[in-house]
This record gives sequence, structure tokens and C-alpha cells, in this order.
Amino acid sequence: MAHYLDFEKPLAEIEGKAEELRAMARASEEMDIEDEAIALDRKADDMLVELYKNLTPWRKCQVARHPLRPHCKDYIDKLFTEFTPLSGDRNFAEDEAVIGGLARLGGEALVVIGHEKGHDTQSRLKRNFGMARPEGYRKAIRLMDLAHRFKLPVITLVDTPGAYPGKGAEERGQSEAIARSTEKCLQIGVPLINVIIGEGGSGGAVAFATANRVAMLEHSVYSVISPEGCASILWKDAEKMREAAEALRLTAQDLKMLGVADRIIPEPLGGAHRDRDTAIASVGAALSAMLGELQSKSPEELIKDRRQKYLDVGSKGLAA
Repeated sequence: MAHYLDFEKPLAEIEGKAEELRAMARASEEMDIEDEAIALDRKADDMLVELYKNLTPWRKCQVARHPLRPHCKDYIDKLFTEFTPLSGDRNFAEDEAVIGGLARLGGEALVVIGHEKGHDTQSRLKRNFGMARPEGYRKAIRLMDLAHRFKLPVITLVDTPGAYPGKGAEERGQSEAIARSTEKCLQIGVPLINVIIGEGGSGGAVAFATANRVAMLEHSVYSVISPEGCASILWKDAEKMREAAEALRLTAQDLKMLGVADRIIPEPLGGAHRDRDTAIASVGAALSAMLGELQSKSPEELIKDRRQKYLDVGSKGLAA
């Protein structure tokens, strides 16, 4: 079932009318209205191009959060072979918001870690809407240690509104776990590649995204706080989220200019949710290319390269 965003309502009307015409034609063999339906299809295609030509930062946030957008599990299922999930932090519990394990990409053994939001009510509750608890970050640390020990590259897929802020998570050391995970990203002597596939929210994203290479899907976002949260703090009004999204410079295009992101992965017209297979294939090609770029570097060079990247963040594009 199609799911339309607020700014896509005119498109929904046109595509709905085209589908109604086709339904009427199926119900009555005497009606021949395919030409009218095709004309509406062309109008819808033109409108889709126009809508997505210059998306505002707030609209990009909406696309990044689209419920039908491919999530971490979709990428793992399509891109990786021999995926073997590894569970638990060996301390408290298993966190279903974080998926991780051993896998192969194009035959190369590696470790993959990512946030998973879920695709329906039941799975979203199980995955806590992609908001990891401390045990999720401690599981990631365990897997990064494993990758370092066996000299396996690490790929992380980020899609989270932020780390879970619940009382239990805070009692178990949420901020410490995030800090340790970020520290571990900077310490491992293997290639570490990150892709922001949807939302990259706050320290919950940074804990996985402190990588040698950071790629962002064209309509993904990455920020220290959500636009709604920022608006609530600065203007005491969450409805100011559009202004906040502009000020935060959270789009892939802004972050590439600032040196936070290294690569922008194009999405199909209308967003990754409109052509999931093409979007996933584009991410796979980008991952293979980035792994190739880092393959010849020594552990010392990888660590130095990673640290220097974050020392340099913000030094580009400040005048823009």
C-alpha cells in the first residue's frame, strides 16, 4: 500500500485517479479508458520530478523517516551473504534495536552492524523504533573488538532518531556506552565504513558513524538533534521544526560540503522507498568502492586517517 507524505498529497490525488480509472476498466469490459490513465501517469511523473527537484531540509527529514524506506535488515538480506547474527552484550541483555554479526559482501568476510526500526507495529515495538539501549552499543563494541582481532572490515548502517532516553537506559549507563562505542570506532585497526540510510540522530548515530568513510543516501539526514527537539528548545514550539531543519544543516548535501560526509549515494526519483531494489544496489556499489579505497592501508594508517577526518570536520564550507 502506498504511503504519501504531506507534500505529496497532489501526487496522491493524481495517482489515485489513475488507479480508479483502471479499476473501473477492470470491472467493465466495455470501458476503454487506458489513454486517460496513461495521461494521468505522465502528469504524476512530471509532478514527482517537480516535487523532488529541490526538497527543503524539512521535506528531506520526512523522506528519511518514510515508513516504507528500506531499513537495515533489508540491506543485510539483499547485499550480504552468509550473515550470522551475534547477539547480546555479555553483560545485561540482547538489544533488538541493533543488528550485528558476521557476513560477506562480494565474497569478502566482514562485520556488519546497524540500527533496525522495524516495518510494522509489532516489529517496531520489538526493535524499539531503532532507538538503542546501552546493551546495543555494548554489543557493537564487542563486535568491533571481534573485527579488530580477526582483521575484518566493519560496515555500519545508521537509521535511528537517537539513543533510547528511558529511565532504565540511563540507569545502565547510556551516555557512557555511547562514548565507549565512539571511542572503539576510533581505536580499531580495520577499515570502518558507515552509511546513513535514513535518520542519523544525535550520539546514537555518532556511536556507529565515527568511520574512515561516511556515506549518506541522497535524502538521509544526520544531526545532533531532531528538528522538533531543536525547535522545542530554541523557540519553545515544536511546530518551528521547518526553521530548525534549515538551521541545523542536516542534509547530505550540507554535510558533504562541511566534510562530515564523504560520499552521497543517489536515490531513485521519489526516494528509496519508491524503488527499494535500486536504492539497495546503489548502497552495495558504494560500499564495495569504499572498501576498495581502504584495502591497502595499514592498521596504523586507518586509525590516523579516521582521527584526522574528525579533527578536520567543519574546516570546510564554513563560509557557505
